Amino acid sequence: MSPESFKPITLMGANASGKTEIALELARRLGGEIISADSKQIYKFLEAGTAKPHGTWTGTPAGRVYLVEGVPYHLVDTLDPRATYDAGSFVKEAKKLIPEVQARGKVPVMAGGTGMYVQAFWNGLDELPAADPVMREKLAALAEVRGKEALHAELASIDPEAAARIPPGNIQRVMRAIEITRLAGRPVSQIWSGRFFNALPAHEGKFIFLKWQKDLLAERVKRRTLTRFDEWAQETKALLEKGYAEDCPGLKTLGYPQMMDHLAGRLNKPDTVRTIIAASMAYAKRQNTWFARYRNAVKIELLKFEDYEPAALAEKIINS
Repeated sequence: MSPESFKPITLMGANASGKTEIALELARRLGGEIISADSKQIYKFLEAGTAKPHGTWTGTPAGRVYLVEGVPYHLVDTLDPRATYDAGSFVKEAKKLIPEVQARGKVPVMAGGTGMYVQAFWNGLDELPAADPVMREKLAALAEVRGKEALHAELASIDPEAAARIPPGNIQRVMRAIEITRLAGRPVSQIWSGRFFNALPAHEGKFIFLKWQKDLLAERVKRRTLTRFDEWAQETKALLEKGYAEDCPGLKTLGYPQMMDHLAGRLNKPDTVRTIIAASMAYAKRQNTWFARYRNAVKIELLKFEDYEPAALAEKIINS
């Protein structure tokens, strides 16, 4: 294969889109290795709620690799749920991994639904102040007491331009914008370089966006939630019994707070299922909005369940 053949493929899409199965097909057909661009599958012990692919660790301590159906699958199952992980951490690790995969004569297949990671890897990150846990805790408390609209109003008072660009519902970005503005002593909108919103560099790799019709995706989310519910509940219970705090980074993952409410008797099973599905679909909407702005990505629309055939879709991607 020529060096051109080792260019990365980036597979994007909302949760429950079926990215893992297609990524595995691509890796098998091309002789590839997968780099997960998922902010929660990085954590150990979180499987049912993150749809982490089942795999096994092999190799020596100095060279361990997570294998899924025989395919090396990187950046999953490595981090303690108490640890924090962000786009900067992902970029640092992925920038090291991809050349190593290519040096082995393999095709890197980046697959995941964390748009911030994809964007940060391909277009870079601005130099911003490190997070301030104390300030973040105070902002989270403000949102809890007064609501996310009040937090957004706080941002609007110190940086109207940033507030116009960040919707009130994206509470994490609102908090980060306030945090940066306060720490830097100037509006975050003056710090943003703008490169973060550049088009993806199609000359450096192939970019694929899986886009399900909304009602079909909702059904897939529902099926996954119901199928994994009991395992998810047991997994959450085990983590709490191990001493993991309810507000540790890993347990803030979508679905786990609802599952903790269920275990505590605050939500019955039907209500827990409904709230997880609603939260999943709200997240999927944000993911699809994010990925849809990549005009130079190849969009594969799935308009009926029969359209999802991993082997055929992998072949289509290879030939696109």
